[in-house]
Amino acid sequence: MKVVKIVTIIGARPQIIKAAALSRAIRLKFSDEINEVIVHTGQHYDENMSQVFFDELEIPRPHYNLQVGSASHGVQTARMIEGIEQILMVEKPDFIVLYGDTNSTLAGAVSASKMHIPVAHIEAGLRSFNKSMPEEINRILCDHCSTLLFSPTKTGYNNLLNEGFKSDNLAPYNADNPAVYHCGDVMYDNSLYFGRLSDSKSCFLKENNLEPNGFILCTIHRDNNTDQTERLNSIFRALIEISRQSNQKIFIPLHPRTSKLLAKNLQTEVHAALMSSASIVIAPPASFIEMIQLEKNASVIITDSGGVQKEAYFFDKPCIILRPETEWKEIVEAGTAIIADAEEAAIIAAWKTFFESPPKNFPKIFGDGNAAEFIIAEIIKNSNSIQ
Repeated sequence: MKVVKIVTIIGARPQIIKAAALSRAIRLKFSDEINEVIVHTGQHYDENMSQVFFDELEIPRPHYNLQVGSASHGVQTARMIEGIEQILMVEKPDFIVLYGDTNSTLAGAVSASKMHIPVAHIEAGLRSFNKSMPEEINRILCDHCSTLLFSPTKTGYNNLLNEGFKSDNLAPYNADNPAVYHCGDVMYDNSLYFGRLSDSKSCFLKENNLEPNGFILCTIHRDNNTDQTERLNSIFRALIEISRQSNQKIFIPLHPRTSKLLAKNLQTEVHAALMSSASIVIAPPASFIEMIQLEKNASVIITDSGGVQKEAYFFDKPCIILRPETEWKEIVEAGTAIIADAEEAAIIAAWKTFFESPPKNFPKIFGDGNAAEFIIAEIIKNSNSIQ
């Protein structure tokens, strides 16, 4: 029996978490059929944003770490391409597995496609239809370099068909004759698995004096929110007002970079109000298990993170989206999320809507919790027939 070798590329926190689902499926069901080589680009290199996730999620240690760190998009991506290309020449994998839409994803797609190594793209087909977002460029380019495209939602699958991908292609597959799948979301797999473990593994709520369903969770990390002073001030003015009206704490685990920008980019009076508020808690980044606990127990989630939007839905929590669009339009259509962008009045109005009438219906649109097993089985099945 042939053992299929895959090279998995990860570099940012969400990718590390997503990789846990496939690594777990390989360990539990496909250990005799798959050899996984993990490459960490080092795109996120902070100890709290990277190593803790490997430990907590029981992901195998990376075989390689490129340690590229922070740089401009061009410099960072170029360093990744150089490093990944050298690894692919040594490892000679049957597939390269890529997640999502980061610069690590783009670098992996470029490297593999130039070397004619088939790409399996997890989270294929997601579109914000906003090409000013670097992530949108990355995900489109990766999709169009891929041989196997795994979309977590029916909307993503339809986006691929609308771009010219065909649902009736037959094996053997290659980049010119790719296979597209609607397979469910590996993060739903993870949320089900780790959700069952989070209560016993973490005392995070108690340590931070947070009551179940008695606080609001907020995450902010996107450059256009943190670096544009008008947007950042609008968001925090809204949070300050919500904290005054809600009688609930607002808990904000912030990336160190965002924390440093608060004093720099917030207006003096906004920063003073934030720092003097007893109801708004600025905390260090939470681990994945801690985030699961926060998401499961928040009353409302306010975020600009695509991943946190989904996780809010997984745990039946209303979500306010701090962006002008979302890749997960299904959750908006279901009435469980509201797009408020960085508009102060819209953010406050969205919170009032959910406070007065919380959504009760969360249709199961992200699969059955077995997406990772499906993906691995398809990679194995197609590894012998790839041209």
